[in-house]
Amino acid sequence: MTKASRIASVVVLIGIILVTLGPIEFRPDTGHAGLDRAVAFFLLGATLGIGFPKRFPLSLFFIVGVAVALEVLQLVAPGRHARFDDMLVKAVAGALGVFLPWILMWGYRRSTTD
Repeated sequence: MTKASRIASVVVLIGIILVTLGPIEFRPDTGHAGLDRAVAFFLLGATLGIGFPKRFPLSLFFIVGVAVALEVLQLVAPGRHARFDDMLVKAVAGALGVFLPWILMWGYRRSTTD
């Protein structure tokens, strides 16, 4: 499961990069851009959290770094804009995605060792 999650995290990251920096037509239009961002980054965070369970701090640092970097890169992407609140949604959702599997695995380990 760890290897599959690592592969999934790369696929999700590539998709996020393409949608974030590519032509605006690539972006899915569900009518809820903030929710779309949150779900995408939560999925990325969760796949990182499952794929790298012993690298919790590094996964958190990575997900926040990706959120910041993509917002900054939007400053030079034609037709795109960078917004602090978008970056914040991405970073928080990604961090929650990393945190949730960590909590679940921690709870499972505690329950099996008692």
